[in-house]
Amino acid sequence: MDPGSKVDGGLIVVSAPSGSGKTTIARAILSRFPEMEFSVSATTRPKRSSETDGKDYLFLGREEFERRIGAGEFVEWEEIYGEYYGTLKREVDRARAARRRLLFDVDVKGALSIQRCYPQALLIFIRPPSLEILMQRLRDRKTEAPETLRRRMERVPLELELGSQFDHQVVNDVLDRAVQEVEEIVRTYIHQS
Repeated sequence: MDPGSKVDGGLIVVSAPSGSGKTTIARAILSRFPEMEFSVSATTRPKRSSETDGKDYLFLGREEFERRIGAGEFVEWEEIYGEYYGTLKREVDRARAARRRLLFDVDVKGALSIQRCYPQALLIFIRPPSLEILMQRLRDRKTEAPETLRRRMERVPLELELGSQFDHQVVNDVLDRAVQEVEEIVRTYIHQS
């Protein structure tokens, strides 16, 4: 397959503002496509009790992450809310060399960076039904302090604007319907490759 071809079937990126359901949808897609691998992002943020190092994220110290930035080891990286997040090139290259499909669950700017490096990547943006519902979902998670929630909500208008640059947009108002819609998009993309 031509590396510049849009139809590659190998790189699928799901992105959204925090709290929109992208991780839940990404997990559902992985369960429906068992041949697909999850691209584990690296981060400096503290590990949540429900997370596993190497499965949910690669948890790195700040100094190590910055060393890897300097060495050019990331396809994309960004500092968000004082913590680094990024995708290691070696993970993408390993999956592509093995001709494995790779599913990314990354922030909006990271998704666009992946597409700049790999134009054939499929970008799917998950939109919240409203800002009010998004805020309620973030509150209901009970994983962040009020100041963190405020900062997350300040970022949403930019993320929604950037979402218009994605190949597809799916509104997550009813989770099962959103998962079904994303599954159909992914199936079509894979079928065309």
